[in-house]
Amino acid sequence: MSTVLVVEDEREIRELLRRYLERAGHAVLSTGSGAEALRMVDESEPDLLVLDLGLPDLDGAEVLREVRQDGRRTPVLVLTARAGVDDRIRGLSLGADDYVTKPFSPTEVVLRVAAVLGRSGGGKDDPDVRSYGGGRLVVDDLRREARVNGRTLDLTPTEWGILTSLASVPGRPFSRYELVNRVRGYEYAGYERSIDSHVKNLRQKLGPGAAAVVATVTGVGYRLGIDRDH
Repeated sequence: MSTVLVVEDEREIRELLRRYLERAGHAVLSTGSGAEALRMVDESEPDLLVLDLGLPDLDGAEVLREVRQDGRRTPVLVLTARAGVDDRIRGLSLGADDYVTKPFSPTEVVLRVAAVLGRSGGGKDDPDVRSYGGGRLVVDDLRREARVNGRTLDLTPTEWGILTSLASVPGRPFSRYELVNRVRGYEYAGYERSIDSHVKNLRQKLGPGAAAVVATVTGVGYRLGIDRDH
């Protein structure tokens, strides 16, 4: 599963892309702020950015420039209403991997995302089935199924999203805000504290020793407390 960060100031477009990308099997983060996008790139290390150049607080070209100056090779698909040849050349010269102009087909964006990830090798390190803690926890992305000690868990979509987000980088603390963004979308303001209730339910389903699997990080959020098997 690849993680795609959508940086787009128009909410309707942002949510439209989220729906199409999630249907294609990607985990999606989103924001309408260039400054927030830079923070999320540092914290979440997405596999690809879909980046609008016309952001209200920080020009998308500046976001792209800063990402590249940090030495990151995170693939970037530029999305913009600037259709001129000079603008396209500018975006590509700053290090964009592809360029789509508005209005666009969301299906085309999904296909271009797949093509860019394919060229970069992004999202291919993780197989469909991942095992953690010596086989204690198994996550099957293709079937959207998680098993603990051989027992299949009956998870809600939110619980599945929390578990797979934590399992994407075992041991790494995820803030409540980040989990909200991954699981429910950027627009769900005020949802952060309810993450605790979902984690409580998830732990009940995990059974004995669940607090060691989904571990609390005081003052931050949660992390997966068992290592991935190799």
